[in-house]
Amino acid sequence: MGENIGKIVENKQIILKGYIEGAPKETDMELKLGKKMKVEAPKGSGAFLVKNLYLSCDPYMRARMRDFHGSYLPPFLPGSVVEGFGVSKVVDSDNPNFKPGDIVSGFTGWEEYSLIYKPEQLRKVQPDTIPLSYYIGLLGMPGFTAYVGFYEVCAPKKNDYVFVSAASGAVGQLVGQLAKLHGCYVVGSAGSSQKVDLLKNKLGFDEAFNYKEEPDLDAALKRYFPQGIDIYFENVGGAMLDAVLLNMRVHGRIAVSGMVSQHSTSDPQGIRNLFNLITKRVRMQGFLQSDFLHLYPKFLEDVGSLYKQGKITYLEDMNEGLESGPSAFAGLFSGKNIGKQVVCVAHE
Repeated sequence: MGENIGKIVENKQIILKGYIEGAPKETDMELKLGKKMKVEAPKGSGAFLVKNLYLSCDPYMRARMRDFHGSYLPPFLPGSVVEGFGVSKVVDSDNPNFKPGDIVSGFTGWEEYSLIYKPEQLRKVQPDTIPLSYYIGLLGMPGFTAYVGFYEVCAPKKNDYVFVSAASGAVGQLVGQLAKLHGCYVVGSAGSSQKVDLLKNKLGFDEAFNYKEEPDLDAALKRYFPQGIDIYFENVGGAMLDAVLLNMRVHGRIAVSGMVSQHSTSDPQGIRNLFNLITKRVRMQGFLQSDFLHLYPKFLEDVGSLYKQGKITYLEDMNEGLESGPSAFAGLFSGKNIGKQVVCVAHE
């Protein structure tokens, strides 16, 4: 196994210093040495010890850094370890269902080793030709968000006109490719010319534009969608949503997955053009991937198979080392990442 069961380690951890107000900054978190611990699962605990390999940086985590208790996830405790989705390897176990050497994905701590008491949140990963880190991206929560948001919430039809914001991000890049495979016309927006280039040349979008270079978003959308938009997959909110509302077609659908433009503000922008929902009979629906977990096995099979056939590509932005976690996470909110942001804690 290579892991010295019973040896004493200082478990490096990423700690949230205190609750935050605006966009997360690297300095809101710090790397600490945890208390010395034995590499073992305590007998009689029913727990198992994992070595964390990959950690996922996701925008929803920012909500857990605020002193706000009205969300679907409780806030982190200041001074405690940040948590998120990860891919980990079991090194010692007091749980008969998890054996040393098993690879699991699900909630874990931002630390080198985590003791897991609640395995309901975890899935076993059967290693094959798909990179392990993809189980927190393409085949993890972001990929599943794209899958259920597109097929279940957007109710796509062939030849629909589809617009995706934050299109090179963890979720958007897959939505665009699924829409293309479904026979739709797809345009994405992103925040740099490099990302626009990737959308058009690597991810197969019909068109893409850099929203930072468009003084008038309504005019930009009219240029790319002279016929209007059937489906908008919403990842950003704010001014972009306002412009989209002016360009929706009759019976259009808007799936609201995220609003990253509003994460950094305690005073969110109002939306002015909602009246268009009435005249165009548009359905706008927020959703959480966790409402659709019964579809997860089908998703794994469908998207895993598309990836293996070379029909979809996935962009990943990998940072090396646990200590790179805070800057990788903060970078999500300024668009530093290209593709799904992952932190590699350890290579197997």
